[in-house]
Formats: sequence, C-alpha cells, structure tokens
Amino acid sequence: MTERVFLAALAACFIATGVAAEAERGPVTNLPMPRFVSMKATEGNVRRGPSLSHRIDWVYNRKDLPLIITAEYGHWRRVEDRDGQGGWVHYSLLSGVRTVMVDAEEVVLRATPDLRAPEIANVKRGVVARIDECVRDWCRLRKAGYRGWAPKAALWGVGSDEVIE
Repeated sequence: MTERVFLAALAACFIATGVAAEAERGPVTNLPMPRFVSMKATEGNVRRGPSLSHRIDWVYNRKDLPLIITAEYGHWRRVEDRDGQGGWVHYSLLSGVRTVMVDAEEVVLRATPDLRAPEIANVKRGVVARIDECVRDWCRLRKAGYRGWAPKAALWGVGSDEVIE
C-alpha cells in the first residue's frame, strides 16, 4: 500500500467515524484557515492577485469591516466579505481584532445571553461591532458605548461553533 493510498484510507476512516482531521493551516502564517479578521485601515485596495502589479478591482472603505481569509501568499491575503466578494489585500491592512456585522434585519442587544434578559439596545442590519466574547449561541458585542449579548445566528464574522474568551 502506497503512502498516498494509506493517507486517503485514514482520512476516510476519520470522516466515517466523525473524528475531524486537524484544521487546515495557512502556508505563510501557520494560522487556521479560513479565519476571520477585520480591516485595520479605513481604506484598502482589493486586487485581482497577490502583488501591486495586479489590477485594483475595488476599495474597502470601512474600518473594522469583518472579512474572512481564504488564502495566503507572501505578504498578501485573499479575503471575502459577507457578500462573498473578495480579492487580495496586503496583510498590513488587516487586524486580528474580531468584529461582526449584523446580518439580521434588527438585533436586540441583551444584558445576558438569554432571550428573556433586559434589552440594552437595538442594532440594525449592516452595523459593525467589536466582539468582547462568544459562547455557544451568543456573542457579547461592543458598539457606540453599548455592550450587550446578541444571538450568534444573527451575525456574520464568527463561526457557529466558535468560542471567543
């Protein structure tokens, strides 16, 4: 049995038994991929390829915008936004500070992660907020002086099974 056949059989065994293989890692940073980040800059060129010689397709102009990194090449990261649009941006324009975008029409921030908890504020679709922490189904967000818990399912920029402390 060749090594390739053995590894394929081993992977099939993990899949069949429900044991997840180790997450994919970026070839440059060795960080998990895909992974969420945010825009550090207020303006960032999105290019067709990973170099200054590639054409600029558009410009992100929203600081703290959550993005997901899907590839790495040298100092460049391939990112996608909530709408699935993406391209290559220089790593210096990105931050590990975690943010989310409200994906539901409106979200109520609550005092605790409970639908019966007192309301803190209402947040509309498209609002970007910083993440303080996330538990199983909820994230504690910070925006414009308000702090409160929102259901994870109403947010884009955090994985459904992700816990952030």
